[in-house]
Amino acid sequence: MAVIDRETESTLDAARDRYGRTVHHRASATARDRRTQAALATYATHLVEQGHQLLDAARSSLNRLPKVPHTAAWRDLLDALAASHTEITRVLDHPAAPGSADEREQHTAVWPHLAFWADYGSVAADLADQHHQPGPHLSSEDKHLWTEKARAARRRGELDPIESWYAADGRLITLAYLVEDGISTVIALAGDLDTAGWEVIGGYEHESAAGQALPRAVPPGVLRPHAASGFDRPEPTPERPVQELLQEVIEARTAGEVSEALLTAAQQGYEAGPLVRLERLLDTAARLSYALDTVRGQQLGARSTSSAGNSPSSPARCTTWPRISPPRSACFRHTAPRYHRGYGPAPP
Repeated sequence: MAVIDRETESTLDAARDRYGRTVHHRASATARDRRTQAALATYATHLVEQGHQLLDAARSSLNRLPKVPHTAAWRDLLDALAASHTEITRVLDHPAAPGSADEREQHTAVWPHLAFWADYGSVAADLADQHHQPGPHLSSEDKHLWTEKARAARRRGELDPIESWYAADGRLITLAYLVEDGISTVIALAGDLDTAGWEVIGGYEHESAAGQALPRAVPPGVLRPHAASGFDRPEPTPERPVQELLQEVIEARTAGEVSEALLTAAQQGYEAGPLVRLERLLDTAARLSYALDTVRGQQLGARSTSSAGNSPSSPARCTTWPRISPPRSACFRHTAPRYHRGYGPAPP
């Protein structure tokens, strides 16, 4: 989908003028039709037969995962994916006549379902992947030995965390390099490195072997369940480059020409100028920053409460210094799924 979308956006850009307005409407409509046809063909090849199997495996894994507040949201998401799969399959089974108005209407209706699978199908795959069985555990003796080595390495600054994630049982797992006598070994730790209770749970030849042996990360969610899809963008609003506006001010010969250029930069509404767009960007960034600070404050408060009550069921706060890679870090508390009921494209 990413490749199809990128190729389509290139064609759509060629159909717009320098201000982002579509001027070649026939070419734009043709590009969108080809985009939907390519996505349908790809879906037919890879998912039309396996879609229900994937969703069944995801539901089976979900039934075995510990119950958490967002379990119901995951179920809602799988239901929405199943509904979209049904709509896509219906279009593939009963395509409209090529080039007809019915085909264009059919493509317009099915595209949000294709985009929904492109956005959230990976969550179903991650849930299905929870079937993975971790490798054997270290013996108590080996665990104690490696933990002491890791603690000594950390004291001398030779324990280098790579990435961290939460497992389904609530443990915080950290992959790290332990350097000893110039030799680097990949190890896995369970627990928060900022506390005294962490321990080594495995040693591996390389990161790939560790990934095969360790528990999978809790599947990711989204911070903003109502966020627009990257595959279903609205028509961009017309835009004037800032450099061009500055040049108009420089070349202006009258106060009226300067005022017109400044008005273009600061005007409100559909054709909002760059200054207004910048103001909106800063306002959105400030709101998101405030929301994240609030979440962090709640996490720290929960951690303090957990530490005071010595509750082992609440995972400790993640340290800030490990590198967190996207495929395995999206399970951190502030990214817990918050899908609402009825999430997904509306039925026709």
